[in-house]
Amino acid sequence: MRKRISLLLATVLTAAVAVACASADDPAAESGGGGGGASTLDTVLSRGSLICGVNGQLPGFSFVDSTGEYSGLDADYCRAIAAALFDDPTKVEFRNLSAQERFTALAAGEVDVLIRNTTWTTNRDTALGLEFLPTTFYDGQGMLVPTAAGVTEVEGLSGKSICVQSGTTTEQNLTDRFRKLNIPFTPVVFDDEDALYAAFTQGRCQAATSDRSQLTARRQSLPNPDNYVVLDEVISKEPLGPAVRNNDSKWADAVKWIIYGTFQAEELGISQANLEQSLSSTDPEVRRLLGQEGTLGTDMGLPNDFVARSIKHVGNYGEIYEENIGEPFDLERGINELWTNGGLIYAPPFR
Repeated sequence: MRKRISLLLATVLTAAVAVACASADDPAAESGGGGGGASTLDTVLSRGSLICGVNGQLPGFSFVDSTGEYSGLDADYCRAIAAALFDDPTKVEFRNLSAQERFTALAAGEVDVLIRNTTWTTNRDTALGLEFLPTTFYDGQGMLVPTAAGVTEVEGLSGKSICVQSGTTTEQNLTDRFRKLNIPFTPVVFDDEDALYAAFTQGRCQAATSDRSQLTARRQSLPNPDNYVVLDEVISKEPLGPAVRNNDSKWADAVKWIIYGTFQAEELGISQANLEQSLSSTDPEVRRLLGQEGTLGTDMGLPNDFVARSIKHVGNYGEIYEENIGEPFDLERGINELWTNGGLIYAPPFR
């Protein structure tokens, strides 16, 4: 009897190990975002275009003008993904999403990727079922105040009303900071960014709070921007970047390495202007990055020249930054510099 039971247990264990190994080795066993076990990468390639969730109201990141044209760092990263996949940056459908609906839209598969000035946090990365990808902009929360108020630090806002957008990390950061300082304030909450800044300029609140990059961009679009100032004080960490659905590593890897490609291209001095020359380089690191040798792209289901495509149509990270944020808003790169220049922009090795 003991021998028979031992044999039965051995058979069950062997079968369980075989199933586990098959699931681990078979990409089809992994649940993807494209339905029926397919990866979102397969879905996007089959569709022939990318659906990208953006803000649409934020100059410098994603802003749609009266002609329907999108500009901004986030919008350009949508284009960089489309360029890498299709050699055509126009193969992207922008979907404007509010702060409240962005995560639901991504989870429901209404968009393929969310690139909407979204902060990477513990809860969003775990409880919401998101997979955050490389940070494309390191930011921090600040305060916009009227110059005439003479406020130079957060303590000067004690007892004041502060405009803040709902459904964002900004709300909790604001509450945490003022609670820590033990100073009272009155939050004036808005769902819509345009309504928030309109209320601020109308004097319904004595300060507006958001990411400092947003405050800087919005300040310039206000009537008489010199009447307002962004305080130097930073009250939080806000790493902003793309997010995709969990359990679709094939798609996450593709988007991840397209983004890293723009980082690495800048580090190696490859730009839109010298791309053609760089394609003839004998430097093995450059040749691997641009798909001239090796199979880094095809190994992950992308065209082997996926980085070259995104650089050709959109540019490297420095070019994307300067065109959308640095030049229009005179915002220095700071920690958004390459790691070689003392910043945090860093790509793992392409090999």
